[in-house]
Amino acid sequence: MAVGRSSRRNDESGIRFSRTFTVALFLVAIVLIAFDRPQARSPALASLRAGITDLSAPLLDLTAAPVRGISNIGPYWRNQASLAEENAELRQRLNETRYWRDLALQLRDQREIYEQALNVDSPATQNRIGAWTLGDPDGPFVQSRLIGAGTRRGVDSGDPVLNVYGLIGRVVETGSVSSRVLLLTDLNSRIPVMADRSNARAVLVGDNSEYPRLDFLTRNADLEDGDRIVTSGDDGIMPRGLPVGQAQRDRQGRWRVRLYADRAPVDFVWVFPFEPVPLPMLDPDSEDQPASDENIALEAGDGQLAADTPEPLTGGEP
Repeated sequence: MAVGRSSRRNDESGIRFSRTFTVALFLVAIVLIAFDRPQARSPALASLRAGITDLSAPLLDLTAAPVRGISNIGPYWRNQASLAEENAELRQRLNETRYWRDLALQLRDQREIYEQALNVDSPATQNRIGAWTLGDPDGPFVQSRLIGAGTRRGVDSGDPVLNVYGLIGRVVETGSVSSRVLLLTDLNSRIPVMADRSNARAVLVGDNSEYPRLDFLTRNADLEDGDRIVTSGDDGIMPRGLPVGQAQRDRQGRWRVRLYADRAPVDFVWVFPFEPVPLPMLDPDSEDQPASDENIALEAGDGQLAADTPEPLTGGEP
């Protein structure tokens, strides 16, 4: 018992502050914190405080390094697992990309053979014109853009404009160094399109919404949700096969198109100069001239005139 009492006395011995003094120190600390302002500090005190901070920062960083290392062990291994899965997925995509590359090269060679056999030339994609786009708030259209390329670089009215994913619109006005592009979503846009799977024809009509609609579809058109929509080239202004988007139904059951171009911001685009098929012209020096509507009408008129003209009388009484 004596040993226990002596140890308790030793523990209780030491510096002890009264409750009043403690409360006073607490109030003084609150007042100093409340009235502490950076602009009221003296330059000497500020420099001293900055020096202490500079000396203590490396020590605190060195002390906290092991703690940070231990706390990052779990996220590090979880990140390694996710990186391994992502690496495997990228390897699979690389193999698929190699397959599609070989298929594209094979189709390119077949196309060149067919073009030589049929004596036709396909549009050259190497002649595309790159340009940056700007907003067009003061233009005559609701959905339009301005591009920094004009007639000096070969841009012409009606040329299709694409980004990295698909068609965004067509050129409607050209200047020497700039042009105006009417987007597919504008109310004035009309583009003939078709389904890549079934060749079902339609007209892509913009209505100032995010998804333009498909009009003039036949009643039994072979169109399914998710079908790839491309340009049909029926208007003779745009080439055939430019990617547009995917078909989908809205809440009212109408067919609309989710544009491929919406996958990325329309900042940089390419203009594809396209020369439509020219109309057949008559060669005045050629003997084998194709029959035209005017020639047919003239021949028909001459025949009718000859039939209506009475033959002269050769004999008998007048």
